[in-house]
Amino acid sequence: MKWRGSRKSTNIEDRRGTSSGGSNSGGGLNPMLIGLLLKLVTSKKGLIIVGIVLAVMYFTGNNPLNFITGNNQIQSTSTYNGTESENELADFTATVLANTEDVWKQIIPNYREPSLVLFSGSVTSACGGATSATGPFYCPGDEKIYIDLSFFEEMGRKLNAPGDFAQAYVIAHEVGHHIQSITGINKKVQSLRGQISQTEYNKYSVMLELQADFYAGIWAHHFQKVNNSMQMEDGDLEEALNAAHATGDDILQEKYSGRVVPDSFTHGTSAQRMRWFKKGFDTGDVNQGDTFNASSL
Repeated sequence: MKWRGSRKSTNIEDRRGTSSGGSNSGGGLNPMLIGLLLKLVTSKKGLIIVGIVLAVMYFTGNNPLNFITGNNQIQSTSTYNGTESENELADFTATVLANTEDVWKQIIPNYREPSLVLFSGSVTSACGGATSATGPFYCPGDEKIYIDLSFFEEMGRKLNAPGDFAQAYVIAHEVGHHIQSITGINKKVQSLRGQISQTEYNKYSVMLELQADFYAGIWAHHFQKVNNSMQMEDGDLEEALNAAHATGDDILQEKYSGRVVPDSFTHGTSAQRMRWFKKGFDTGDVNQGDTFNASSL
């Protein structure tokens, strides 16, 4: 895939080197809280407040200052210097995201661009905390895509799905979820949670994921047309299809548990994922991706 020299998206949040944890466990008083307590102890009323603060910390393990500042997460930031290969992956990711912006602006009027967060280790989103093991994901709560770049390396090592176009497919798939968010499809599916059985809900989840694969195929169909400096090369399409195959529920369940349980599928089989990506790629017609009313998946 030819991509170097093309525009990079400005909708990138680089949080690599920033670690995000859970709630403050009260293992120690932070400097801001210490300063506040010192001011309060100078008055009788202040002593009462200090007593309440310390009691809350003792019985709940939480820093009450978090309720004042809204800071319920522990974050520590240090200067992050990625390796040459990792920084190249970051540039590649920003370039692919920029191209998805150009493609979807031509398809969807007033397209609202998502942000993409690069993180390492763990991250906090509007959908909650996540680690690298979660894999790339989209959070509709903040309209952001989250990716630990180490996942791209693991695609080759653990999933046997190497290649830059395979990586581009992953990014385009998450952008596909953003399309579902701004069109309201994701919200409709989420509203079914708790209203139907888990088995039935899994079926809707599969439809949602397969449609995101279709949208990734739509991007792959159009991306060369919006930027002549980005071109597919021999083997690129096969890389994307191989990635879709490698991440099928049936393949992953067989690989990691030795048994396949169709009722637990949430993303679709390898054949289904390949089929819907290829349909988007072949047609380039966004109107042909209604997985929810398809006669078969």
